[in-house]
Amino acid sequence: MNLKKIRENVELLDFKILKLLNDRMELALMAKRFKSQIEDKEREKELLEKIRRNSTRLINGEFIERIYIEIIEQSKNLQRKDYNLIAFQGEHGAYGEVASREWNSDLIPIPCSESAEVLEGVETGLYGYGVVPVENTLGGVVGQVNELLINTDLNVVGAVELPIHLCLLTLPGTDHREIRAVYSDSQALAQCRHFLARNKLEPVQYYDTAGAAKMLAERAPKASAAIASKLSAELYNLEVIKEDIEDLDRNMTRFLVLSKEGNTEEGDKCSIIFSTEHKAGTLFRVLEVFARQDINLTRIESIPHEPGNYAFFMDFMGSERDDKVVRALEEVEKITSTLRLMGCYKEKKVV
Repeated sequence: MNLKKIRENVELLDFKILKLLNDRMELALMAKRFKSQIEDKEREKELLEKIRRNSTRLINGEFIERIYIEIIEQSKNLQRKDYNLIAFQGEHGAYGEVASREWNSDLIPIPCSESAEVLEGVETGLYGYGVVPVENTLGGVVGQVNELLINTDLNVVGAVELPIHLCLLTLPGTDHREIRAVYSDSQALAQCRHFLARNKLEPVQYYDTAGAAKMLAERAPKASAAIASKLSAELYNLEVIKEDIEDLDRNMTRFLVLSKEGNTEEGDKCSIIFSTEHKAGTLFRVLEVFARQDINLTRIESIPHEPGNYAFFMDFMGSERDDKVVRALEEVEKITSTLRLMGCYKEKKVV
């Protein structure tokens, strides 16, 4: 091992330390939801004692104690600022995080391993908001998420239509001519199939686009790259070799923003979930109500709910304060077996 390689390893470790510190601060913000007060002297004392016991020959106990005193103080400072959290599925850098930043950049994005974890966290009050994908122009309906929405009482308070621009990312200093393998999730690899074939790159399936970028930064596999968002490049200190490598120009994903509380601002778009009796013509009667009121429908999807039964998701333009919307919902309620207004909100279309 030479000096250059040692320095590269030091930089890699520094990145990991910073990432772990960020993860620790996120946990501190989450812990605040379960604490009656920020100060906990006994807990701090116990933590510092463990640090002293676990210090190594190379790390002076007093030195590491000073570091952790600063870490604890910074954690408490963050808790005092009363940040609101928004959860998304995936690793940091996922498109759910991109959507959350577009919707409200003042919120602190928190990663979750599954969409169910996002909804559960919002329902319990751990997170103020959650953002989930519901449909994609190429992949269609995100079935798992829509099935979860059937069984939640959360409110839709916003939506984001996000263009998905995929980037080829590498470690800094990588010669692009040496790249052989490209890591990403199956959908992103499929959307870049022609680009990969044209450049003779081997697609390697990974669980998440941002997860692939994170793995590349942490493990530094040779002759490898990742397909992920531009945000992933910023977060994991990677270089963008090429942007917009997706095969088709229009690749949009629509995200819904969920909250335990209803929307306080008037929206111009509404989402409802309803089910009907299993009889011919019942869905047509519902659609006819909206047609008579001259309400523009923007989405309708059917999702299996119970054996032999379906729930319908419908989005339409208007506000719950509009008289024609009120009349339509009152009439629809009479001809459906269940009806829930998920929320009225504004939708942001990102260019």
